[in-house]
Amino acid sequence: MKVAINHRCVEGPWGGGNRVVAAIEAALRARGDVVVHELEDPDIDIALIIDPRRRNPQITFWPDQALAYVERVRPTCVVVHRINECDERKGTHTMNLRLRIANYCADHTVFIASWLKDLDVWRRETEASIVLGGGDDTVFKRDSAALWDGKEPMRLVTHHWGAHPSKGLDVYRRLNAMLAEPEWRARVKFTYIGNLPPDANLPNIAWHAPLNGPPLAEALAQNHAYLTASIGEPAGNHHIEGALLGMPILYRRSGALPEYCGPYGTGFDGPADFAEALGTFMRDYATLKPKLALYPHTSTKMATQFLALFDRLVAEGPAIAARRKPWRNPLVRVANLFPF
Repeated sequence: MKVAINHRCVEGPWGGGNRVVAAIEAALRARGDVVVHELEDPDIDIALIIDPRRRNPQITFWPDQALAYVERVRPTCVVVHRINECDERKGTHTMNLRLRIANYCADHTVFIASWLKDLDVWRRETEASIVLGGGDDTVFKRDSAALWDGKEPMRLVTHHWGAHPSKGLDVYRRLNAMLAEPEWRARVKFTYIGNLPPDANLPNIAWHAPLNGPPLAEALAQNHAYLTASIGEPAGNHHIEGALLGMPILYRRSGALPEYCGPYGTGFDGPADFAEALGTFMRDYATLKPKLALYPHTSTKMATQFLALFDRLVAEGPAIAARRKPWRNPLVRVANLFPF
């Protein structure tokens, strides 16, 4: 099998999509498949669109080019569109439309969380699958996080590549204010690893520059529990990596977080109920901690599901080609020619 992925990995700390591509590439190559990043070969079986946005410098081909390839070069090539974004994530107003336009070119859609399937981000003209994301458990090794004895301050941690306030700044500011109070300062410490908005102003929180790979795993594992307050998170890798290390998760009930974190932590809705949830979380820590040994969301599991999907779609390639109608909506077809 030959798979073209429209995202080229970069070294160092980057967004979660970078690690997803690396995991899929590694799994394909491990079983002898070929991975390319351009639509230059005449024998490509799968064209995987990770990101349709032309402004991303890591993107190597666009949805309209994938559709042109199956029209003119190899009709049995199957175009797969993985959707991992939405307007709800950052309060934008054009991302859902962009994804819906790009999705016109897809033969199959993959969502990284169930809640995304209900959003207006795809055209609902083809079948879809849900493949949950996963972390690298060879780097984020199970049960390596520090164990809280219930006496010392609980060390909470989070990490984000993106610096948008929707990553949970409202809750992190609430926690910062709590840590100014002697009661909470004696019970909790919090470290933020990654990029922060310039106006974050969190003097009671320890900050560390972005990390990646083993140094990140080592820094995270020095803590007892993981906090994520992201709003509208399509899925996210940050909380997965914390959970794989063995940290129970204090998570916001928003986006995909309940699906990924629900059985392994305590949920809250926002700043208003955060303190109460933190108290409950601390009381339940000893009960939650053993569950993390069975946290299922690994990159190996994710990649295995992708390979099984690719195998099935390749077998169905001729049938998919026969029912494909590239010009079923000329306006949307032409819209894919314009950069966005």
